[in-house]
Amino acid sequence: MTTVAVSGAAGRMGSLCCEAVESTSDLELVARYAPGHGFDDSELMRAAEVIVEFGPAATALENVRLWHNFGGHVVVGSSGFDRHQLDNLRQIWGEGPGRCLVVSNFSIGAVLMMWLAEKASPYFTAAEVIELHHDRKTDAPSGTALATAERMKPNGARTVESTESVPGARGAEVGGVWVHSVRLPGLLAHQDVLFGNPGETLEIRHNQSDRSGYVPGILLAIRSVGAMANPVTVGLEGLLGL
Repeated sequence: MTTVAVSGAAGRMGSLCCEAVESTSDLELVARYAPGHGFDDSELMRAAEVIVEFGPAATALENVRLWHNFGGHVVVGSSGFDRHQLDNLRQIWGEGPGRCLVVSNFSIGAVLMMWLAEKASPYFTAAEVIELHHDRKTDAPSGTALATAERMKPNGARTVESTESVPGARGAEVGGVWVHSVRLPGLLAHQDVLFGNPGETLEIRHNQSDRSGYVPGILLAIRSVGAMANPVTVGLEGLLGL
């Protein structure tokens, strides 16, 4: 039985994580941490072998610093981690002794989308990412869009030069890939990766219709983090054999 604690337990993903852990026979939820929501005692987290961090990106790094001092393993699911924040996290974590797994998206389909985008990018001269989320999502671009663009950067995808008549019309450039964010009620989580060559295009699209789609990835991360070879690992790809 692996003991688990959840930070950010009052949020949508934190609540989902708590429910997922409680539905299993091999995991035990021993603590919830959500300051301002009745779960404010971080010391309760010491009892957990694995802590899942779903707090806001603005506070997640400091939380991870504290969890690291507890000596266990941490799964970071906070959205919006960019390369700079990942570098800071690696400095905080050092060589362990526990293991830290950073996951920008727990959806198995989204992981496959990012992997396919990375594999396709060397064969196209231009690429753009359009991510669409619900209107309550506070960060833009999404962590998934950032991770997708960063992975495409070394593989040959390039943007087409153009002039903006309205500033921001072309989105934001992330490593040579234009990224566009849409926030609307009625959406959950969706992403298009568009590739172009003279005379042809390729589109890779992932749609999330319900948050239950995150559960298999969350449970996989919790069960696997302790066996990670490196002190800090990014993404579920290795766990899926990609």
